[in-house]
Amino acid sequence: MLAALAEPKQIGFEVITLAASIGISVYPQNGEDLGTLVDRADAAMYRAKRQGRGGFLFHGDAECDAGEANASQTWVDRRATHTDERFEAQASRQQSLQEANEHLVLAALNAQQLQAVAERSQRRQVDFLAILAHELRNPLTPIRTAAALLDQVPPQELPRVRAVIERQVLNMSRLISDLLDMSRINTGKLRLARQPVELGAVLDNAVEACGPALMGRQQKIHQPHSAGAGFWVNGDALRLTQVLSNLIDNASKFTPPLGVIELSMGSTDGGQTVVTTVADSGIGISFESLESVFDPFEQTDSGVSFEGGGLGIGLALVRELVVAHGGQVTAHSKGSNCGSQFSVSLPLILKPDEALA
Repeated sequence: MLAALAEPKQIGFEVITLAASIGISVYPQNGEDLGTLVDRADAAMYRAKRQGRGGFLFHGDAECDAGEANASQTWVDRRATHTDERFEAQASRQQSLQEANEHLVLAALNAQQLQAVAERSQRRQVDFLAILAHELRNPLTPIRTAAALLDQVPPQELPRVRAVIERQVLNMSRLISDLLDMSRINTGKLRLARQPVELGAVLDNAVEACGPALMGRQQKIHQPHSAGAGFWVNGDALRLTQVLSNLIDNASKFTPPLGVIELSMGSTDGGQTVVTTVADSGIGISFESLESVFDPFEQTDSGVSFEGGGLGIGLALVRELVVAHGGQVTAHSKGSNCGSQFSVSLPLILKPDEALA
């Protein structure tokens, strides 16, 4: 092999000569496994190279003294260590690449989700603005008509015309008030004037506020005389009335004429919580819409098509006000045309005279 390699070779326009150093290990004297044989042959090759190119040595030749043997073993150890370190570095790089790829996949999925949420939010806002324009325009027609008739109707008809204007202005005022409240909540500017409040009085005020709408739709409301009696909470009476009146008005709005609305109130959690329930026999809520029914500007398909559907901010406002009072509100329905039920849970407190005692 050495003689064949030493013969001059012409490659292109160049003449070259090759020299090799060969190390040899013999099985089984020098080792019984491939790794050991290769390492010892490799060590013998380096010893042959130090003696000059073009030679060969067997492992264990006389030229290998104790110092060379130690040097050879040290080189083998270093080579093994270097190989281990190289594998570890490669494994670490592969692990880093795998983690980077996982982060990229998660980032892509999150970006898709954020994009879907943003697109959905944009669609909601576009729909909301369209409905808002419609809701604000509706009261203007009767107001304009009534204003034009003021100079023409007989004096005895003036109270009726004035009532039309007042009613439509009141509708617009409630709509704008809800919008302002949502803005205050989103900017953290909502303030509650909290004090001990009896829920019975709050419920009566809410029913009274919704009376005209219930009468106009010829709907019946069932309210036990004892509902709310003795249940005290620490809250803002005006805001709690707004919560319950919004729920009753929402039930009335999505219940056909001659429908029924049930009110109830009771304590749970061993007297720690009071739950107020507003149930109706209306169009109901689909299972898919229950999760998002309290989201701002959210409207179910059946709610949008139903006459009198609102802006989709009433229930969102209810949730925010209830949460601000330390409570929670939930919605239940067995599906479309099966009615719906909304429950408001608030922490109870002692009656003021009992607390004082």
